[in-house]
Amino acid sequence: MEYTQERFATFHDYGDAQPPAPVDEATVVVPLAERDHASPAANRAMEKLEAVDPGRVLIALRADSDAVSRIVEWVDSFEFDGTVLWCTAPAIKTALEANGIDSAAGKGRDVWLAVGVASKSEYVVVHDADATTYDTAHVPKLLFPLANGYDFAKGYYARVENQQLYGRLFRLFYTPLVQVLEAEHHHPFVSYLDSFRYALAGEFAMTAETAQSVRSPSGWGLEVGTLGDTFDIAGFEGTAQVDLGIHKHEHRSVEGSGGLGQMCAEVGETLFTVLEEQGLELDYDRLRSQYHDRADQIVEQYAGDAAFNGFAFDEQREHDQAATYAEAITPPTTDDRLPAWQEIALDPAEIEEHSAAAIDRVTADRVAERD
Repeated sequence: MEYTQERFATFHDYGDAQPPAPVDEATVVVPLAERDHASPAANRAMEKLEAVDPGRVLIALRADSDAVSRIVEWVDSFEFDGTVLWCTAPAIKTALEANGIDSAAGKGRDVWLAVGVASKSEYVVVHDADATTYDTAHVPKLLFPLANGYDFAKGYYARVENQQLYGRLFRLFYTPLVQVLEAEHHHPFVSYLDSFRYALAGEFAMTAETAQSVRSPSGWGLEVGTLGDTFDIAGFEGTAQVDLGIHKHEHRSVEGSGGLGQMCAEVGETLFTVLEEQGLELDYDRLRSQYHDRADQIVEQYAGDAAFNGFAFDEQREHDQAATYAEAITPPTTDDRLPAWQEIALDPAEIEEHSAAAIDRVTADRVAERD
C-alpha cells in the first residue's frame, strides 16, 4: 500500500474505491479476437459490464465471416446496449483503402476503428477482455478523472498470479529502457513515459475530443503509440493514472507468432518512432548496451522482491528474456500509426454502416444454411 503521486495525478484505491462516474455518457470499447470470445475471462467481462450498464458497449471484433454470427449472438445474450463492430469486414477494408488507408488488421486498428465510432459519446473507455479479475469498478475508476477535468486516464495494476510475477514485457523491456532514456536525455516526453506505473496497460479512457485526435498504431504498439499523442494533447496536467488493483491475464510465450518477442519488436518500433518524432537523437548501439546493464540490474531487484514474498522466480530465464528483448532496440523502419479521425474525410458512421450491413449478410447466409 502506498499513496505516492507522480508527475501527473495518481488515483489510488485504498481498499474499496467506488468513485461516482458518468458511465451513461461513455462508450466502452472492448477489442476481441475470434478465438477469445466466450472464454471465461471474456464472459466475466461481459457479465460485469451488464452490472455497470454504460451508455454503450462496442465490441471491436477481428474474426472470419463464419464466426461472426455466433459471436453476435453471444454479445446479444448480455443485457447491455451492445454493438459488434466487425473490424475485418471486407467492406471496411475497401472503405479504408478508398481513403488512402492501407493498414494491416490488428488490435490497434480494431481499437482505432471502434474509437472513431465511439467518439460520438462524451467519453470513451477502452479495455481488454482477457482479465479474469475484471471488476465492475474498472470503468467508473477510469471515467472519474475525465469527469473531473482530465483528458486522458490510464489504468495500472500489479501482474501477480500463482505466487509469481508476470508483466514481463513491461518489467523487462519497457521499464529499464525508459529509465536509461530518462537518465541519458532528461526529455519531458521521456519523463512522461517514465511516470506511468503500467504504460503498456490496455485499459485507458479519453474524452471524445482526445479520442478523435489520437493516432493509433495498427498492431501491438497501440498502448505506447497512444502516449505519444496524449503527451502533446493532454500533457502532465491533463493526464491521470488509476489504480485497478491486481490483474490476472492470459500469459504468452516469448517465442512464436503473437509471442512476447514479436510484441516487443512492434512495441519497440512504435516507441522509437515516437521518440524520434519528439526530437530525440538516439545512438541505438549505445542504448542497447545501456539497456542490457539496467535490465540485468532490474532482474536482480525482482529476484529479491520475489524472494521477499516467497515467490518462485527463474532469474536466468528473466536475464535471457531481457537479452531477447534487446534485439528490438534498433532504428524504426516503418510508422504504422493510423491518422487521427479529425484529420481524415472518412466518417466513422460509414464504418459502422459497413459493419452492420456485413453482419446482416453473414447472418442471413447462416440462417439460409440452417433452413
